[in-house]
Amino acid sequence: MMRKAVIALVGRPNVGKSTLFNRLVGEPMAIVDDVPGTTRDRLFGQAEWSGVPFDVIDTGGIDPSTGGKEPLSIGSADYIQQIRLQAEVAIQEADVVILVVDAASGVTPADHEVARMLRRKQKVVDGEPQPPVLLVVNKADSEPLRRAADQFYELGMGDPHPISAIHGTGTGDMLDVLISMFPPAAEEEQDDAVKIALVGKPNAGKSSLLNRLIGEDRAIVSPIPGTTRDATDTHITFRGIPVTLIDTAGIRRRGRILPGVEKYSVIRSMRAIERADVALLLVDAETGITAQDTHIAGFILEAWKSAVVLVNKWDAIQKDTYTMQHTTELIRRELNFMDYVPILFISALTGQRCDQVLPLALRVQEERLARITTSSLNQIIHEAQDAHAATSKSGRSLRIYYATQVRSDPPTFMLHVNDPKLAHFSYLRFIENAIRKQYPYIGTPIRLVLKARR
Repeated sequence: MMRKAVIALVGRPNVGKSTLFNRLVGEPMAIVDDVPGTTRDRLFGQAEWSGVPFDVIDTGGIDPSTGGKEPLSIGSADYIQQIRLQAEVAIQEADVVILVVDAASGVTPADHEVARMLRRKQKVVDGEPQPPVLLVVNKADSEPLRRAADQFYELGMGDPHPISAIHGTGTGDMLDVLISMFPPAAEEEQDDAVKIALVGKPNAGKSSLLNRLIGEDRAIVSPIPGTTRDATDTHITFRGIPVTLIDTAGIRRRGRILPGVEKYSVIRSMRAIERADVALLLVDAETGITAQDTHIAGFILEAWKSAVVLVNKWDAIQKDTYTMQHTTELIRRELNFMDYVPILFISALTGQRCDQVLPLALRVQEERLARITTSSLNQIIHEAQDAHAATSKSGRSLRIYYATQVRSDPPTFMLHVNDPKLAHFSYLRFIENAIRKQYPYIGTPIRLVLKARR
C-alpha cells in the first residue's frame, strides 16, 4: 500500500487557510469566519488531484506576537503560542507545507516571521530543504491582485502562486505544482501479519490491554490521559498467526486536545486505524459510552475497517444479573450504525476475558476475508426481492438483476440494477441484512456498489 503524502496549511490568521482547506477536501469541514483566529484546532481531511490522493492538515494561524498589544481580538499571548505549537507539529508531520498569504493585505511583518519559522524548522536532505514549501497567495480575486503577487518573492519562499480559494481561480495550476513536490511514492513495508489497532479515548486502558496481551510491560501505563504519544507497533505470533498490535494515543474531541505533541498523536491514531485490519475500540465501563466513543466508531466505519467493541474496567462496575444486558443494549443503541460489531466485556487490570480478545479479533479478520459464491449471492438477492420488493419512486422501482462479490477486505458487492438513483438507503440496508443472515461477516462492514445495466 502506498503511503499518502501529508500537506500542512500554515500562515498568519485570516489569510484563508480554512477556505482553501474546504476547497481541497471538497466539503465545508472547517469553520470559515472573517474574525482572525477562528480555526483554533487542526483539521484533518483527505483530498485528491489528478488521481493522486493526499491528506491535508489545516492549522490555526501562526502569529509571531507573544507580548504587547494582542493582534487577535480573542485570546492572549498563550493563545498565540498554542496556535503556533499546533502548526509546528503539523510541519513535523507534513511532506509539503503550503504557506498561505493574503494578496489584498500584501507582505506583512507576520508573513516574514512565519517564513523565518518555516526555514528554522526545515532540514536539508540531499541539498534540498525538507519539507518543501509552496507559497500560495490567496484572495487574488482580480487581475491587479494576481499581478501584485510578485511582491511575495521577498519572503524567500520561491515562486508565489496566486489563487482565489473562495472562487477556485488558479487552484488547478497550484495543485499541479503541489503534487509535483510530493516525495517519490514508496511502498510501505510489506507486513503479512494481521494488523490490530487498539483505539479509544484517553485513559480507556489501551496500554494496559496491550501489556496484558503481550505478557510484558511494553507500553507505559499511567492514569494520566494521553500518556501514549505515538502509534507503537508490537509484533507477536498468536497460535501460529503473525499479529501486529498497534497501540495508539487516545483520541479526544477537537477543542479538548492539549496543544503540542498530543495534537500530533491524533493524526497518528487516525493513520493507525487506516493501517489496521481490525480496530479494537475500548470503551471505559466506568464512564459508559460517550459521544467521543461514537465519533471514533464513525471513523472506523468511514475507513471501512472491521471492529470489536471492548468494554474495559468491567471489574470496577457493581453488577447484577442484568447489568451486562443493559450495557449491551445501550451500546447497540448508540452504535446503531455498527450493529454487526461484537461486544466483549473485559478487565485489562485483572485479565478478565482478555484471553478472548485476540481469538475474537482473528475471527473477525477471517470474516473480513470471506467470499460468497456468485450463485449463492444471487439466490440471497432474488429471495430478498421476492419477499420485499423495493418501493416505487415516480412510478419506477429499483430492480436488482445480478450481483457478484468483486472483492474482500472489506467485502464489496456489485449490484447490477435498472437505475441506481432508485435505490433508497433503507432498502440497501435490507439487502445487506439479507446477506448477513446467511453470511454474518461479524464485525465487518459490507460495501454495496450499484451499477446501471446497459
